[in-house]
Amino acid sequence: MRRHASATDPGKIRNSNQDAYYCDPEGRFFIVADGMGGHAAGATASLLAVEAIRERLERGWKTVPAPKLLSEAVEAANDAILKDQRENPERADMGTTVVAVLVDPNDNCWSAHIGDSRLYRLRGSEMQQMTEDHTLVARSIRQGELTHEQARAHPWRHILERCLGRPDSGAPSVQPITVRPGDRLLLCSDGLTEELEDELIAEYCLKVTDLEELPNRLIEAAKERGGRDNITVVIAEYA
Repeated sequence: MRRHASATDPGKIRNSNQDAYYCDPEGRFFIVADGMGGHAAGATASLLAVEAIRERLERGWKTVPAPKLLSEAVEAANDAILKDQRENPERADMGTTVVAVLVDPNDNCWSAHIGDSRLYRLRGSEMQQMTEDHTLVARSIRQGELTHEQARAHPWRHILERCLGRPDSGAPSVQPITVRPGDRLLLCSDGLTEELEDELIAEYCLKVTDLEELPNRLIEAAKERGGRDNITVVIAEYA
């Protein structure tokens, strides 16, 4: 990746920010995690996840194939959270979603995720969601039981089927991401997508040409529409 920009905000309702993120200074990988669990537990879970993934990706970037490395990194994050839960029973219910992008030494791009933090690819005027949410509502959409419009207002739309911090979290969804020069990848917590429809996100991405300004503009737009959750946006431009 050539350039990247990022921002996070607690939103207008929450007193604290339980999101966490990391952007590798060399542009090799990017991580967004959205913690849950009340009090400081969600923030602890997301920070543990980001740190464990960062450490594993840095250590194995040159030597381990990207799909295996991403799986190992996310599984290490789950192990770190489970260990903290055992040592701190007051945080036994904490968990986090995560989405990560890795550009390997051969300049191939891969993603991994668990939960409903998302990855989008911006190509020209087209924006495509590259990840599938691990939620009850998303599964109902895939099975044809709900439309996207119905899902946005569904009372169960926040129910996760998978997250980190559970013994049965399973392996992350790992996939190659086809990118070409000029593409932008957008990683975000659901504080953004809960307030802004995909079409509106794409509109802002086309309208705001300054990469450094774009994450904050998206966050402000989400806050103007309610800002009910923490909001994190990372944008990386592929060279």
